[in-house]
Amino acid sequence: MTQKAPLKLQTLVAQAAGGRVVRTAFVEADEIDRRLLHNDEIKTVLAGGFPDARRVVLTLHPAHIPSVDSGVTVYRVTPQTPGWDVQDFSVALKRQGLPEEALGDVREERGGFLVATTGKAAKALADLTALGGREVDVEEVGESAGRSSKVREVVVPSMRIDVVGAKGFGVSRAYFQQGVETGKVRLNGQVARASAEIREGDSLAAEGLGRIDFKRVVNETRRGNYKVELNVEK
Repeated sequence: MTQKAPLKLQTLVAQAAGGRVVRTAFVEADEIDRRLLHNDEIKTVLAGGFPDARRVVLTLHPAHIPSVDSGVTVYRVTPQTPGWDVQDFSVALKRQGLPEEALGDVREERGGFLVATTGKAAKALADLTALGGREVDVEEVGESAGRSSKVREVVVPSMRIDVVGAKGFGVSRAYFQQGVETGKVRLNGQVARASAEIREGDSLAAEGLGRIDFKRVVNETRRGNYKVELNVEK
């Protein structure tokens, strides 16, 4: 099932709790109120092909099903003649007739472009030999174009997102705060404030850095700091 806008999370949650696997098209990450997804009867998969994706596909399924695929495939499309930027490439994709709701983020990389797809657009893109009058090479990257993912334990003095984010990504707090101030950091899909706090189950995405999934608080140290476990995808 593909859910079109407007996104009706409560309906999707009810359908998944009732035994169905349901999946949205690509939607803006900040449209998703993750508080509505806290339900012991369901599991969710949120994927956009990139750790800090702005457009994502949400899949919900009954808790008794161990896992389902993300529904997202990333392709690398390389024009055989140079000259396009991301905007030119995106326009060419739309003129190709690929539905906008089946296309996610587009990123420029090494003379080509990475594009997240779902549904029929994934198959259509895989079969492309030309786009916008240019011959192209198409290569499947997989479900994610993230470079690496690992679990880290770090010690932080507070749960503020600028503190946890800087520590998790290994950058200075001042640098991470700049990203917050310019709207490049999102907490659970919503543009974040530096004073916001992160909790277990939350997701923190920073443009250009990746995504942190906050797994748990391991313990509190003698000095009043917190050891936390993070899944960091870059």
